[in-house]
Amino acid sequence: MSSPRKFFVIGNWKMNVDKNRINGIVKMMNNAALDANTEAVVGCPSCYLSYAREHLTHNIGIAAQNCYKVARGNFSGEISPEMIKDCGCDWVILGHPERRTVFNEPDSFIAEKVAHAQEAGMKIIACLCETTDDRQKGRTEEVLFKQLTSLAAAITDWSRVVLAFEALWASNTGVFATNQQVQDALGLVRNWLRNNVSDKVADTTRLIYAGSVSSDNCREMASLENLDGFLVGGASLKPDIVDIINSRRSHVSELLTSLRIEEQQG
Repeated sequence: MSSPRKFFVIGNWKMNVDKNRINGIVKMMNNAALDANTEAVVGCPSCYLSYAREHLTHNIGIAAQNCYKVARGNFSGEISPEMIKDCGCDWVILGHPERRTVFNEPDSFIAEKVAHAQEAGMKIIACLCETTDDRQKGRTEEVLFKQLTSLAAAITDWSRVVLAFEALWASNTGVFATNQQVQDALGLVRNWLRNNVSDKVADTTRLIYAGSVSSDNCREMASLENLDGFLVGGASLKPDIVDIINSRRSHVSELLTSLRIEEQQG
């Protein structure tokens, strides 16, 4: 039986674009034949949100890469969910591993931002992070459940949340997560949702993976039972992003072709 969860791919540009580079990515994505069964989003620096929204086709969503926990005030350098919406964008990434590890954002602060973003009507990609140290010391379940507990207390509408598991130990480290490692981690997350939120939330919440996803490994990984898409870093700046958005379609079409050949031969 096919999953009721629509495949979801977000390409996070991080701090790697200017208008010239955005123009190139926009041209590539606007002209590509993207799978209509995949929800595609890009994560854009705040200063380019309006520019990207004006130039990208509207079947591609745009996410801010962060936001603050209140609508307005004396918080120099911050951006609010209300500002993001005013730029024509309705997604935001919160709790990204770089926010957690470089800027030392604790679970409690991320939860406050998630709560306000939901109040403001934003759709959220909420990130769960496992570091190299966590993996080496066998703390996968502990750290994921701790982050989930904090996030769940802040979420009132799960239908507007995508959960992203980032294996930080497999991001630009030369180490690649195996399909089994990804499936096991996402299985932990889905089981936690079932046991601590509800069966409905566990069955409908999209779980995506981040960690050196590319056109080389996305198609096989896209068939994993608990995986509903990808959060893509460096590959989002290259033509790879089109292959990744289309990774589920490619797998399905090849499977159908294989079945038809078997039927003909039978």
